[in-house]
Formats: sequence, C-alpha cells, structure tokens
Amino acid sequence: MQPNTCPCGQGLYQQCCQPLHQQQQYAVSAEQLMRSRYSAFALQQIDYLIQTTALGQQAALDRAGIADWSQRNQWLKLEILQVQEKIGKAHAAVEFQAHYHDGQQAQVHRELSYFVQYQGRWYFLDPTLDMQITMKQPCVCGSGKKFKQCCAQFL
Repeated sequence: MQPNTCPCGQGLYQQCCQPLHQQQQYAVSAEQLMRSRYSAFALQQIDYLIQTTALGQQAALDRAGIADWSQRNQWLKLEILQVQEKIGKAHAAVEFQAHYHDGQQAQVHRELSYFVQYQGRWYFLDPTLDMQITMKQPCVCGSGKKFKQCCAQFL
C-alpha cells in the first residue's frame, strides 16, 4: 500500500476515511461506514470503532479486546462482496472480506454486517456482544421503537 493510500482501497486517506475518523463528516452509506471501520481497524482508531457502533451497544464493547485485535494484525486489503443499501426503512447490509496477516500467516475474515441509520447517521450493529436484550425493551439503535420492531432481526 502506498504511504497516503487509504486502507479501505478507495483513494487517498486524507480524502477518503480521514474526514470520517476526525468527525469532519459522517458516512453517507452503510458501505462507506464499513470501509471507514476497516480503515479504523488498520489504523488503530478505536474511538471511531466504538462511536460508530449502535448507541445502545457501545457500553458493552471490549475496548481493550478491540485495540488488541487491531494492533496485533497487519491489515492487507478489504473486499466488498455485496451491498444491500436498503433493508426496510433504516437498515442495510454489507458482506465483505477483510484480509490480514496475524503474524504467522495470511487470514481472511468474511462477514455479513448489518447497519442501522439513526438521526441521519449510520451505525454498525454488533452481533457478537453478549447483551441481555428483551424484545419489548427500547431498541439498541436509539430509535425509541421496541427492539423486536427494529433491529432484532439483524442481531
């Protein structure tokens, strides 16, 4: 990768993911958020990863674990395999492969990630968190809807 190239592969970092990481602008799509989150992993931008996770999930994130995984690996390339920009009124999905080297061998992490748009901003819905969520409680995205009527099908 060239010195100024964005880790997400979409151009120069200063014009691509850096404005998002510095909160000068927000992602306009789930795909753009996915790309900026990959770049954040590559550049150890842990605050950004936390801030772009669904509001109700942020407190349950393992900051040290995220930082460790981010720093321990050499991030090589992001491939976007499929994008569904509209699933219902406020959700989207991005299937991707993140290529990285774990210090011993090359690895590929493949995932179908779901995102929710709340108050004009996109957030990642983290399915790995062990949270006790009931179907009738307010949704983790902050929409004010019941969880079962909003993000439940994506977590």
